[in-house]
Amino acid sequence: MTEAPARGMPLHTRILIGLSVGVAAGLAANALFGGNDPRLSWVVANLTAPVGALFLRLLMMIVAPLVLASLVLGVAGVGDLRRLGRIGLKSFAYTIVISAISVAIGLTLANVVQPGKRVPESTAALLAERFGADASKRVQEAAKTGKPGDEAPLMVVVKTLVPANPVAALAGDPPNMLHLMFFAVILGIAATLVPGPATDALLRGLEGLYGLTVRIIDLIMKLAPVAVACLLFNSTAQFGLDLLGTLVWYVVTVLAGLAIHMFGVYSASVAFLSRLSPRVFFQRIKLVMVTAFSTSSSNATLPTALRVSEENLGVPAHINSFVLTVGATANQNGTALYEGVTVLFLAQLAGVDLSLGQQILVVYFALLGSIGTAGVPSGSIPFIIAILATLHISPELIAIILGVDRLLDMCRTTLNVTGDITAATYVARSEGYELLNTPMTAAQKAGEPG
Repeated sequence: MTEAPARGMPLHTRILIGLSVGVAAGLAANALFGGNDPRLSWVVANLTAPVGALFLRLLMMIVAPLVLASLVLGVAGVGDLRRLGRIGLKSFAYTIVISAISVAIGLTLANVVQPGKRVPESTAALLAERFGADASKRVQEAAKTGKPGDEAPLMVVVKTLVPANPVAALAGDPPNMLHLMFFAVILGIAATLVPGPATDALLRGLEGLYGLTVRIIDLIMKLAPVAVACLLFNSTAQFGLDLLGTLVWYVVTVLAGLAIHMFGVYSASVAFLSRLSPRVFFQRIKLVMVTAFSTSSSNATLPTALRVSEENLGVPAHINSFVLTVGATANQNGTALYEGVTVLFLAQLAGVDLSLGQQILVVYFALLGSIGTAGVPSGSIPFIIAILATLHISPELIAIILGVDRLLDMCRTTLNVTGDITAATYVARSEGYELLNTPMTAAQKAGEPG
């Protein structure tokens, strides 16, 4: 993911400035007036809260068309699996398994470390009162109206996942993301099975819709510096410095998950599936990793990844062209892990304990959301907001993480691109190709292919 080119100060710098201004003003207000002062409450209710709500509602407005277009295009972009044969099936299976592992790592760390609960009890109670009350109320209402006890568990699962009317899923407030995602995946699969003029016309239309949503997100994110300042002012004015202390734990949790997946899961994959030395593997793709970290864009790194994977690792061009190109869109392990940790962290801040079933839904969302966020500037943010809304957690909490999103974006993009290359080496080895284990040339040791 990368930001659109812009003149002047980069967006992430402006967001950091907005974060700093919001935190400083909120802490000053908290120290001068206290969290419950009527004058402060008036400022929040009539000035800063509406600005923050405008930003969040604009993002929610674009979620449904973004999810529909990006998921259909992402699934359809895999191509006809019957025609692609073994390479397509192996790539798809590898992507699903490795992405599921990445989300599992993130959720495990979030449950063990519990970064969102590392605040004083008094602050935790206030957070739960402000952000968790609505969640509890909506869950209770859903339980009353849904009457899950009157139906068999399997029937509840079917009705939860499969929409009877996808238009109704779009029309909800918030949209029913489970139903919308399921419909988009089915539509994408059908597009791979029914090629022809009609399907091409549909995909071209969705590409147009996707391009428009990307541009709209660009425009909405221009409001982010002011919105972040207002949203963080609202929180810090009421809760003081205690709320921000948990942010360090959140960043550490995400980075720990990314590191475990990078050097644990990927090392095991290249050692046992690709039969390459992990040390040699990482040494030979360091140029790709540096490019991904510096650009924060899987798409911008793709040309370098194609060249390095073929010349430094010996992956055949026809495997590279499919696995790496599709992986830049669909194999986003770092994004999936990040979204899983973020949702649990914000749920913990809100005082909402997610059940095992709800955490399984987070896995489902993160796996599909990682497909839809590829290549979208700040694309994870709308998806995370949609997940929070589906779980009845206040999307306002998203402001807390926006200031550190750029650093985490750089790190998770590096993981994403590295995962694409591990997939390519696995497919190549499983197809009987011998990968390069010869000593590196002087150019390769310098970080260049050749």
